[in-house]
Amino acid sequence: MEYVNLGQCGLKVSRLCLGTMNMGSKQWKPWIFDEAQSEPLIRHALENGINFIDLADFYSSGAGEEVVGRVINRIANRDELVLTTKVGYPIGAGLNNQGHSRKHIMESIDASLRRLGTDYVDIYMLHYFDVNTPIEETWAAMNDIVRSGKARYVGVSTMTTWQLAKILWCCERNGYAKPINMQLQLNCAYREEEREMIPFCRDQGLGVSVFSPLARGLLSCDFNSVRNKTDFFTQEMYADATSLNVAQSVSHVAQLRGVPPAQIAQAWVINHPGVDCMLVGADSVQQIDSAVAALNTPLSEDERYELERNYTPCDLINDYTAGKRIARESRPARGLFALDNVEKRNIA
Repeated sequence: MEYVNLGQCGLKVSRLCLGTMNMGSKQWKPWIFDEAQSEPLIRHALENGINFIDLADFYSSGAGEEVVGRVINRIANRDELVLTTKVGYPIGAGLNNQGHSRKHIMESIDASLRRLGTDYVDIYMLHYFDVNTPIEETWAAMNDIVRSGKARYVGVSTMTTWQLAKILWCCERNGYAKPINMQLQLNCAYREEEREMIPFCRDQGLGVSVFSPLARGLLSCDFNSVRNKTDFFTQEMYADATSLNVAQSVSHVAQLRGVPPAQIAQAWVINHPGVDCMLVGADSVQQIDSAVAALNTPLSEDERYELERNYTPCDLINDYTAGKRIARESRPARGLFALDNVEKRNIA
């Protein structure tokens, strides 16, 4: 395992981070793992040197934190781990049980700590940017959580660059604790964060951790999986022809290499010059092994071109563009991956 400082702070994390959206209760979504199914995955991640675990109160409506918390307290030394959880999306009933008001944030951190069975999290993160709450109110609450010791650091996720700039301006003006980490979506099929967000984070000293390196399972190229067939977000974000063409290119590169497609897609992400850490949402120990192998899977120029040639600009993926994103067209293949060469290899 490789370890890095997250951005310019002193916190050291493994370059792979265990994502836990698939752990909790099947009552939430059919592809969720219960506690008995989740424990071997968490154990295998820890045995492979992963010390970074990502959660959110939203996952399984709180049951995700409960499941992961119990497993960690049973099999690991909590102080050796870096735990992050997120706040914002609805959990429970009531008008104030969502968003980033002071009321919701203060109640949510206590509820998350209770579910996790710990008295602090290492990073407490906004799950998105709440346009309905003044950022001064939100960040005053986040700063108070750090000062109280309930979180060692704070972070952010899934927003535009100007929104992050507004948060940093608020911190500078008021002397608040600054976010140390931006968690964003990046993969071969979605690269819009390369334009402004990643360069801005590098300039401002924030770490960059990436979720959905497999485009919510699409780039595993297992099109008949329960996740790919039932996850609404996969269909909403990655059902366009360009995304499917990217998946086909991932499959071609993997076939030539003799490795799983997921390993190739993850190798593209983890070797990206702007990325500190990559989240791994695994359904099996083999998928964790694939991500570990991706750390040492350099890609050739031809392979990178094949993985990237289908990509064309698209709208940002966030809460404000759902159902409005544009369709995309791809560029033709060339060189080693031109259609004639692929057909010749398949015949051989």
